[in-house]
Amino acid sequence: MTLFEEPKIDCHLHLFDPQRFPYREDTRYRPSGAEIGTAVQFRAVMQAYGMPHALLVGPNSGYGFDNRCMLDAIAQGEGRFKGVAVVPTDVSAARLAELKAQGVLGVTVNVALEGVDHFSGADTLFKRLADLDMFAQIQYEHDQLLGMVPRSERTGTRLIFDPCARPGITAGLNQPGFQALLRLADSGRASVKLSGMSKFSAQAWPYADALPYQHALLQAYGPEACMWGSDWPHLRAPERLDYGPLLLVAQQLMPDPAVRRQVMWETPRRLFGFGA
Repeated sequence: MTLFEEPKIDCHLHLFDPQRFPYREDTRYRPSGAEIGTAVQFRAVMQAYGMPHALLVGPNSGYGFDNRCMLDAIAQGEGRFKGVAVVPTDVSAARLAELKAQGVLGVTVNVALEGVDHFSGADTLFKRLADLDMFAQIQYEHDQLLGMVPRSERTGTRLIFDPCARPGITAGLNQPGFQALLRLADSGRASVKLSGMSKFSAQAWPYADALPYQHALLQAYGPEACMWGSDWPHLRAPERLDYGPLLLVAQQLMPDPAVRRQVMWETPRRLFGFGA
């Protein structure tokens, strides 16, 4: 059985449907053309690649705090989807509980986009997430994690890091931000997405310079705390990206079928409750 036939869960993708859910007027970026990907289109991808479930991530582009497109897909998805929402740092516990009831499991903390200072007052958000057994999905780059570690330690929130911590590709495995991420593997409440190589690789597909970082994460966290994501439909991609070739990169990273099954099926099923 090849990776294309094996069961899998895509743990990182976005939906854009501006005809049904218009973009916010104040959005920083308006996805268009081939960047648009609707729930109907992604369900066809799921069918083509043998994928029963997926974790939808609310995008900052286009929608910002407007999660309606994602929530509609979850509601109409017949158990296929769960989500990660975009919320303001002062979101109320009641609103988080409402989102959880609609299939949202966590919220995005986009440090790479907003900067560390933007989340300087986010202790309350992290504590509310911990109280509701929701997670913070942190996207950062280079050494930004150093400014977020104290907050995560104070609040005990479950953490998911995406995508592969976006390290400085030429700085090596010993760069402080990447080492901080490796150390968090021992916390027992962190996991990582082995995805988004095109966002930090200096090379074209198959992103050979990113493989050492992925191998280090897989070794530190183990397959039980790693998952895979496509980042479909690939906003601002530096080159053409297709679903199949990205799966081939995953197969190169994880040639052992047992490891692939854990990372691409068992771990996300357990962490996100698919099929429960």
